[in-house]
Amino acid sequence: MDYKKAIERVPILGFIVKWLAGNNEDYGGILAITAILMLTFMGLYTDVSWVQIVAITIALSPIWITYLIFNLFFWMWMNQVGRKFWIKEGRSTLRIKLPEEVTKSPEAMEFVLSQLHNVANPDNLMQTYLDGKRPLNLSLEIVSIGGEIRFYANVPRSKAKPAFEANMYAQYPGVEIVEEPVDYTCEIPLDTDEWDWMSFHMGKKEDEIFPIKTYVDYELNRMPKEEEKVDPITPMLEILSNLDPDERLYVQFVIKAFRRSSFKNGQLIRGKGPDWTENLFKKINEMMNRDPETRAAKEGGGAEELARLTAGERETIAAMERNAEKYPFETGIRWMYFAKKGKFQADRINPTIRTFSQYDIIGRNQIGVRWRTDIHYKDIVPGSYKKIAAWKRQEFKEYKLRFYFPKTLDAYPKIFTAEELATMFHLPGKVALTPSLTRVGSTRGEAPSNLPVQNLPAD
Repeated sequence: MDYKKAIERVPILGFIVKWLAGNNEDYGGILAITAILMLTFMGLYTDVSWVQIVAITIALSPIWITYLIFNLFFWMWMNQVGRKFWIKEGRSTLRIKLPEEVTKSPEAMEFVLSQLHNVANPDNLMQTYLDGKRPLNLSLEIVSIGGEIRFYANVPRSKAKPAFEANMYAQYPGVEIVEEPVDYTCEIPLDTDEWDWMSFHMGKKEDEIFPIKTYVDYELNRMPKEEEKVDPITPMLEILSNLDPDERLYVQFVIKAFRRSSFKNGQLIRGKGPDWTENLFKKINEMMNRDPETRAAKEGGGAEELARLTAGERETIAAMERNAEKYPFETGIRWMYFAKKGKFQADRINPTIRTFSQYDIIGRNQIGVRWRTDIHYKDIVPGSYKKIAAWKRQEFKEYKLRFYFPKTLDAYPKIFTAEELATMFHLPGKVALTPSLTRVGSTRGEAPSNLPVQNLPAD
């Protein structure tokens, strides 16, 4: 995020904010204290008196108060009309029952996600500022209910649900999509003393322009034989299947179609905001030594004087270019571990985190923990346990609503393309031998209406 990088470039303050973010601490108070110290420094060590500082502040108040009030009103208004649009669309929790055989590669799920990529561009300003038209969240979920693995998709009911069902049936013959009358998360109340839980935000460790290891890197797009497949989703399924009856584990991918910022789309900017691929191609040009400011270009050297790429760099550039051609989603990854009081097993946490290492390519990008409902030195920091309890409740509330709000600068949603998402969320074939991974036993259907009828003899 540009906002994050801008803060981190500020001397001293940037280091403090980055350290606080890495330790799950709020930095708002630090910024307020810094502002007060700066004013104090001006009053004590400059020729400007306190009276002059107050007088200048009051004299400029029509400007800064108007600016603050307008921005606050604009943000609240856009949030309100956006919520109205979200409520109007409705939500559906769809359970995906796996077919007996899945012969498709994750590319089939990429096709489904590509069909769901809806930027919801408004036709006019009324749709933007009165109707609140905007891209809506989709939630892809892999959950374990006491060891029973289930696949879910929570989608807007009016538009995304028909498209999701139609494309899933088209890509996965034999699959069964069932709309749950009651959301599975209702099993655990938001305010309960019977359960304890912990939440983690996962994300790319490096810049979003660098793709993770996808099914193309695993060569699953070449459709190898089932016994030859190396499916990166299988370690997670194995962890999910080993839970006890009093445990739950929810893995959630909250995705939203990437849309460029503009005034027509509801942002106070001139023109259009940057596309996510701009930095990608800029980095490729830098790696290829194509920048006109580079040494080779200044000296008028030819291609033979340009930096020679290693095999790994060539693969990275090829993956980046391929990724730029895919539909992008702003993605927040969250997983939550639940257990009945007294049965919380901390040993479940590290193996679950390690299941995301299947998508790592060291030197390109990795998926790691960006935030968690915990605080370092919580035993000596006052109010830590109260803050952790509030975080846990808020996280579960956001999970139920299928929202994703970053708690630190490192936890902002990053761009994952349809190819990357399909690698992490797809229907596995029989290479996944997990016994608790239930499948539809047979394809159900009615008999054709044109079958001949044979009259049976009477008794």
